[in-house]
Amino acid sequence: MSAMSTYMDRHNLPGVTPEAVADAHLKDLWVQDRYGVRFLTYWVDQDRGTVFCLAEAPDMESVKLVHDEAHGLVPHDVIEVDPRSVTSFLGAITEPEPGTPWAASAFRTIMITDIVGSTSLIDRLGDVLAKDLVLEVDGVVRQQVERFSGRTVDHTGDGVMSSFTSAHDALSAAVALQRSIAERDSGKPEAQVRVGLAAGEPIAEANRLFGAAVNLAARMCAAADPATIWAPSAIRELAMGKGFTFVDRGHATMKGFPDPVQVFEVPWAAAA
Repeated sequence: MSAMSTYMDRHNLPGVTPEAVADAHLKDLWVQDRYGVRFLTYWVDQDRGTVFCLAEAPDMESVKLVHDEAHGLVPHDVIEVDPRSVTSFLGAITEPEPGTPWAASAFRTIMITDIVGSTSLIDRLGDVLAKDLVLEVDGVVRQQVERFSGRTVDHTGDGVMSSFTSAHDALSAAVALQRSIAERDSGKPEAQVRVGLAAGEPIAEANRLFGAAVNLAARMCAAADPATIWAPSAIRELAMGKGFTFVDRGHATMKGFPDPVQVFEVPWAAAA
């Protein structure tokens, strides 16, 4: 018997409905045993016309064959994924009741933080104080990520990568962590954090789980001024009418993106 791997696929289906996907998923379940496949769950995004399926299978071709025989909706992309990465970005894998409409979206907002001047902390503070400062800031970031229903995905040097189901929650966490860091005891060593945000689908580009969104959030974070929050226009559009202010900082050339990216700063000192 072939070893099983975990795969995520993407279907581009303009006008898709949760009811139609629930019916297609039920047909997949009827056929899957013939190909040694087990479909675990799926996500539906009606606004973007996309569906993502998660399955265990001997190979990606078997995933395509099940879809083809069951209903003919062959995926546009299939990638092998680490189940731990899926749960980090998307949360616990929940298997929908067969035939019951399921409308969970896989679209996520990614937030990346970084401590300004972290490489010079040891020279400035010494080993012990530098380590204490990094751990303290890390704790503040994690606390606010959890407070606003985010998930910590990974450490990025002296920062944190996290995932949120909504841009509103990600922005709220970014504002709260900047305020918390600014309000630290004046007797403690100074700390400033950059925050970069971006949003996207699991397999939007580069054939990787959240590849484009993670890359853009990282570029935003690296380019941001100290103690600021930077975001692209997509975040501004997703958060429209939610009480946040966006200040246009113009366009910036960012590595890995062919066209200049429009950058917005999110003022946090007086945010609602």
